[in-house]
Amino acid sequence: MDISQGRGWAAKGDGSHTVITLFGDWIARRDGIEEGAAGRVLATGAPALAFEAGGLGRWDCALIAFLSTLRDGARQGNVAFDEAGLPMSARRLLALASPAVPVPAPPPEMPFVSRIGRWGVSLYAETLEAAALVGGTGLRGIAALRGRSPMRGQDLLDCMREAGAAALPIVTVVNLLVGGILAFVGAVQLRRFGADVYVASMVGVAVVREMAALMTAIIMAGRTGGAYAAHLATMQGNEEIDALRAFGIPVFDVLVLPRVLALTAMLPILYLYGCAMGVFGGFVVAVATLDVSAVSYVAEIRLAVSGNQFVLGLLKSLTFGALIALVGCRVGLAAGRSAAAIGRAATHAVVAGIVGVIVLDAVFAICARALGV
Repeated sequence: MDISQGRGWAAKGDGSHTVITLFGDWIARRDGIEEGAAGRVLATGAPALAFEAGGLGRWDCALIAFLSTLRDGARQGNVAFDEAGLPMSARRLLALASPAVPVPAPPPEMPFVSRIGRWGVSLYAETLEAAALVGGTGLRGIAALRGRSPMRGQDLLDCMREAGAAALPIVTVVNLLVGGILAFVGAVQLRRFGADVYVASMVGVAVVREMAALMTAIIMAGRTGGAYAAHLATMQGNEEIDALRAFGIPVFDVLVLPRVLALTAMLPILYLYGCAMGVFGGFVVAVATLDVSAVSYVAEIRLAVSGNQFVLGLLKSLTFGALIALVGCRVGLAAGRSAAAIGRAATHAVVAGIVGVIVLDAVFAICARALGV
């Protein structure tokens, strides 16, 4: 019995199921899309729908829109929808037109106590990893100094060149400007009391005791610490580190130890160079803008700066160098294997290195105050 008919389709049913015969062309650009056709078929109340497409001609999205609307209505009315009679290409496109799977509700928020506990466990695990890295560096560093490490000397020299000579331009500019800024600030205050000559003392003590070591370490944390993390994270993502382990090559001796030794050795040298640049920057400003002669400036520097302050600065720079290198290597080795993980590792290494340097500098200041240095 004929139930209904439309443009390009005809539906016949016997009460148990409905067969929809598709014929002719279904071209949306030429004929448009027939409205309400699916509703007319579903209005019959048939428990099942089937298709016969032997007379179907050319078709495009007009046919898929009709079938998709019909299928959605059949689902809502609990009507069986049999796609076996449709062309294979139509069935594939119809599958792509399936409604999106509903997004599951987000999991309930973790209780505050559980979050604190998880944070404590992760902090404990990270502390163990950091302690193992520091201990391994000390043991393998001693072995390397005694010539019993598989670390290559060429790798160490390359890292020293990258962390030393290649960093001289930025260290020169920053410390020179810092020394000049300190001289400007001191001149504004000391000129009120006619004590312009003491600008040299202020610049010398500030640069040698604090600013040269601190600014050089911050520069190296942003320049070299981030580079270490990005390099190792890239190797991790490219599975180069896994390849080294598969060949039995000790990753720590080949990748970590040269970088730690190089930066620890080069940062004190950069500190001394930064001291010279900072004092010279203050010298230029004092001689050019104040009534201070070059001889007076140098004599005042010699009286104000003592050997203990240089020792303190060297100890700071040694500690800063080891910290920056260890943080960069640890973050790089713990990075993920995606491209985004490389950027996150570099950022994390720079931030952690700078914060760690400032915290250590505060600890040194407290210890120096307690010791009367």
